This record gives sequence, structure tokens and C-alpha cells, in this order.
Amino acid sequence: NFNLPLELVLETVKRVSDSLGCSPTSAEVAAYFDKHDKLRHFREEFLVPKITELPPSDLSLVNGAKDCIYFSGNSLGLQPKNVKKYLEEELDTWAKIAIHGHTMGARPWAWAENNIEELMAKVVGAKTEEVALMNGLTVNLHLLLLSFYKPTKTRHKILLEDKAFPSDHYAVESQIRLRGLDPKDSMLLLSPKPGEETLKTEDILEVIEKQGDSIAVVMFSGVQYYTGQLFDMACITEAGQRKGCYVGFDCAHAAGNVELELHDWGVDFACWFLQNTLIDIGLKIGLNKVTQLSVPVSFRLMGWWGHDLKSRFQMTNVMELQPGVSGFRLSNQPILLVCPLQASLEVFNMTTMQALRKKSLLLTGYLEYLIKHYYTKDPAQPHKPHVHIITPSDPQQRGCQLSLSFSVPIKRVFEELEKRGVACDMREPTVLRVAPVPMYNSFSDVHRFIRALGEALAK
Repeated sequence: NFNLPLELVLETVKRVSDSLGCSPTSAEVAAYFDKHDKLRHFREEFLVPKITELPPSDLSLVNGAKDCIYFSGNSLGLQPKNVKKYLEEELDTWAKIAIHGHTMGARPWAWAENNIEELMAKVVGAKTEEVALMNGLTVNLHLLLLSFYKPTKTRHKILLEDKAFPSDHYAVESQIRLRGLDPKDSMLLLSPKPGEETLKTEDILEVIEKQGDSIAVVMFSGVQYYTGQLFDMACITEAGQRKGCYVGFDCAHAAGNVELELHDWGVDFACWFLQNTLIDIGLKIGLNKVTQLSVPVSFRLMGWWGHDLKSRFQMTNVMELQPGVSGFRLSNQPILLVCPLQASLEVFNMTTMQALRKKSLLLTGYLEYLIKHYYTKDPAQPHKPHVHIITPSDPQQRGCQLSLSFSVPIKRVFEELEKRGVACDMREPTVLRVAPVPMYNSFSDVHRFIRALGEALAK
């Protein structure tokens, strides 16, 4: 079921446990789900760190387990096994034919990134010609905003969520200052209402409707890094464009996590770093209006790699700008960064985002069920440590991440989890990000995590 709320997850777990004759919280249920998981073989495509190799591990606390519980995929994905092979191929090319590697070999360096854009487009729901792989996240945010943020006296604001990812916040703030404006006047930060922990779609749309005439750009994250909330990008795009705003998204935590249909949604621009790679690699997508955008050349930073490939190496210094998003290219991508990205995208294209999302809904729902079963606040035991999930329970409003807050100091919990071979993210001031990635995490990983969490809270 592609819309799997907690009650349906519980119903599924109960049905399986009844058939097995065990408790719904038994490890046998997790083992059953793993046995029937059609994507389980993808774990073999990645290198899972061993507990013995993780510096904080205490081997006396892990009950003989070998693989760590890796729930940090929203910060850095596991390394695909082909990364080392591809890197060694290019080092070998460099050693043997040197400069000829620019135009020869398995992935000629001069256009290596072009050869994997079709794979990237499938992950994010775009046409191949709408995708350009380049730079780092903040660089791409600046390149995009230089073209899309064209403030006027009456329309000068940029709308984004409060506590946005730092890359977004700093890029927006500096772009406003670059135009001689004051962020206090032009930076419109949207916070949840008092007593609420995430933004409601209707509240976002209300702000756009009321203040849209003064907003030049709406720029949200796809998945909010701190709360794990998945924004309704289609609705936000439609509302912003109806008011005459450009609408873009930082999809750093959404690409490869949830289903994206950036072309069909009519998004103006988006950018992100892809998680399932060895190194954070900047990507940029320009969609729909990029090809139609009547931006003077002075509003776009140009580079040699934006020149048409057919005449690029004639070096006339007369720009023949590539159409659409390719005209935003500045320079060729280092081949040693292209290799991890290729290895990752090849694994993604062995399946579909629909299949990954289907597993993710049950995997994350199973985690939610077990957390609430064991660690919900008990009025009868007010001093017992408990866990509160701030990520929306609605599966359509989240990806593969639950953000947890605790009734006890989070740093102590985090340290105790690390001792038990758990890799997850602590985010100040009070959140632990737990991300079961459907590509390589198992239901048994979730069950092991719940047990480790209980031991950590008991400490």
C-alpha cells in the first residue's frame, strides 16, 4: 500500500505475527519481512561498516553482531562496491595514457558527467536535458539564485522555512545582501505555529497567497533536514507560480529518498547533493522555465563548460551558450567525483523509486510502530525515559527518516547508541535523526536498533 499509515502497518505486523504464532514485537516478524523483501539483494551492492571498525564501538555491548546498524543515510550513504573499481580504472587511465584520458577510455573526462545524466533524471523525475551535474550544493544555490532572484522595489522577498539547512539559509542571506537589501526585510522565514513542530501545507499556502506579491522566490527544502518533513512540492510550486513567484527546492534530503516528479510538477529550479555516494556531489537541475527564462547574460555566471561541446575546444572566446540548464555549467567535473556518482546511480537504476518508496513506507512505519510501542510517554511512570517523534506520522509527509526527541539528555543517548554499533545523526539541540534507507537497510536492522535504544535509555 503506497499510503501506509501507522494503523495499517500495525495491522500488517499483527497479521504476520499471528501467522508465525509470535508477538508483534518479536524479531521473527522482522525476519519474515526481510525474507519476503524483493529489494533485499541490493544490500550486497554496498559496503556496510563492521562494528569493530567504528571508533566508538564497545564490543562487550554488541552481543556478537558484526555489521553496524547504519541509519545515517540522510547524511552520507553507504559506499557502493563499484566505487573503488571505477576510481582505480581512472587512476590507471591517468597513469598509462595521461592527457589522452580527456577523450578516451571508459568515461572520457571531458564529458564524463554527461554520460550519467539520464540515470540521474530517472531518480528525480526530469528529462535528461533538464539535468546538469556540477559543483557543490552551495555553489549551485548561488548560481541559481543569481538568475532567478531578480528583486524589484515591490517584489524582493525570498520565502524559506525557518531553521532551513545552513547551505540554504546562508546562500539566501548573502544573495539578498549582494543586491544591497537587508535580510531583515527581504528574508521571509516561516516557522511552525506555537505548539506545533512542523509546517502545515495550508499555512505555507496561506503565506504565499497573502504575501506572494512581495515574494520574488519561494525556496524550500524537499525534505526538511531537522524534522524529516516532506513538503508538498507540487502544491507549493503551483501556489507560488500563481502569485508570480519563481519556485525552487533544495532536494538534498529528497533525491533518492522519495518519489520526485520535478518536470511534471513544473518546478522552476532545484538542487541537492546526492546521499548515496562516497563524497557529497553537487547537482543542479533546471526545469521548465529554465529553457524559457529570459535572463540577460549579465544575470548568469558563465564558464567554459557552458559553451557548446561541438565548438568548445576551438577556444574562440565567443560564447555559444548551450540551451537550458547546460548553459549554467562552469567547468568539467573532476573524474574522481564522477566515479562514485556513477556507481551509486547504477544501483538506483537497477530498481525504481516507486519500488524503493514502497519498501520505505513499511520500513519506516515499522520503526515508528516499535518506538511508540516501547517508548511512548507513560503517565503511570512519569520518570521513565521516553521518546517523542517530531516527524509527521502521515507517510505522505515524510521520507525514510524519523526525527526523535528524548526526555533525557540526547548526547548521552547518542553516545550509548554509538557504543552499540549504531550510526545515526545527532542534530542540535534535541534531535536524533534515524534513517532506515530502503536500498540497504533491513527490518532486522530496525529491530536491532530498537533493542539498542532500550539499552541506551536504561543507561
